Amino acid sequence: MYRRFKLTLVLFMVPLLAFNVTACSPKDVQAVAPEPASGLAFSNVAVVHFERDRGRIEAGQTVLIEKGRITAIGTTAAMTIPDNFIHIDGSGHYLMAGLTEMHGHVPPATSFAGIPERYLNDVLFMYVANGVTTVRGMLGYPHQLQLKTDIASGKRIGPTLYLAGPSFNGNSIESPEKATQRVIDQRNEGWDLLKVHPGLTLDEYRAMAKTARDANMEFAGHVPTEVGLEVALQEGQRTIDHLDGYLEAIDALNRSASRYEIDYLVDISLRYGVAVVPTQALWATIIGANDTEQLRQYDEINYVPEQVRESWFHYLDEPSLGYFNAQAAAIQQDNRQRLVKALYDRGVPMIFGTDAPQLFSVPGFSALREIAMLQQAGIPLAGILHSATVAAGDYFAKHDSFGRVAEGQRADLIFLRENPLENPQAIANHAGVMVAGRWLDRVAIDERLAEIRTAYMENPSTNETQKAE
Repeated sequence: MYRRFKLTLVLFMVPLLAFNVTACSPKDVQAVAPEPASGLAFSNVAVVHFERDRGRIEAGQTVLIEKGRITAIGTTAAMTIPDNFIHIDGSGHYLMAGLTEMHGHVPPATSFAGIPERYLNDVLFMYVANGVTTVRGMLGYPHQLQLKTDIASGKRIGPTLYLAGPSFNGNSIESPEKATQRVIDQRNEGWDLLKVHPGLTLDEYRAMAKTARDANMEFAGHVPTEVGLEVALQEGQRTIDHLDGYLEAIDALNRSASRYEIDYLVDISLRYGVAVVPTQALWATIIGANDTEQLRQYDEINYVPEQVRESWFHYLDEPSLGYFNAQAAAIQQDNRQRLVKALYDRGVPMIFGTDAPQLFSVPGFSALREIAMLQQAGIPLAGILHSATVAAGDYFAKHDSFGRVAEGQRADLIFLRENPLENPQAIANHAGVMVAGRWLDRVAIDERLAEIRTAYMENPSTNETQKAE
């Protein structure tokens, strides 16, 4: 039994910018401070709605936003835009809900391991710049909860955060009593959920789970070896991330899983009502199933500090995790792809996640990598985008309303030049992003991304810090 937990994955995880626009063409949206306005309107825009297996376009719509919420939607012909609203002409454009990163990471609020302090703000900005407007942070650090207040107050630009506390693992938990107390402490400190990592004993896990249920705290993440998938489901783990424990439950890490075995895994998932966060693209890298030379050529790795890039390259040269299996990587990846398709086809809730920042999984940019991997598994694009919007909003329904373009929803939106139901690249080529009612136009986004890239390419070893203003 793997009792001690060794976390060797590189979990490395903006300065404030004010983005506003005056009434203008969507092709030339500029960051210009308007007169004080009480809201913003997108007019004559095509609104994109997602259902579990299909999408729907509602053309010729006007969407009004006030105080961070969508307050009204209707046909442009029937809607009146108040005079004091910022007006964005959406002709020829599409509006969809922002994406959720269901298994993301946010770095500590201070410099660490030689990584400059500015990296925190850069990570937060990269999420939003790529249309990721909500992040479930899955590894808590001291003082991280302050980030939620900083973002809400405008001190930092970033996605809405739901944060797990420091993880429950074989190093942090030494007894069932310790597990119980850690749940109570994290509830009192204000963390949103508990993060499960490898290394817990069965008794420790059960103590954590019982206390969490009593404290109305959710727990999610990995499946410890001694616990196993079915016990984790029985105990009420809310999500199984990375499909952890699934192939282990049928002993199919090194051989092809049968249709019967995959059906069994789907059956127990449906029985206990669990949701999965597959992180397929990242896991293909971890187990050695991705093209290493292609990984090295990813353009987005230039948006992270040199130390981070070098650690990722080092993993490719000398993989040090027990997950890596060069001999069986292709078999395991095929099993994972068949499994995720079967889970989706039979209605197991799937919620989108990429585990960024992590091995070649760069915040925000990683979304298209994951979309492509899920498409290769045979999941329709509309279903994938549903998992990143509606499904995530449903998961967090007791906290807030988001994930749809609808009245009363948090104004997390991506303004698109193309139909995302036809090509996911439309998301990368967006014309702007709104996060909790804050509008970021494309010109300003590109300028900030260029500054981040330059900082890490021209001064790769700098330890200078840049605090949020």
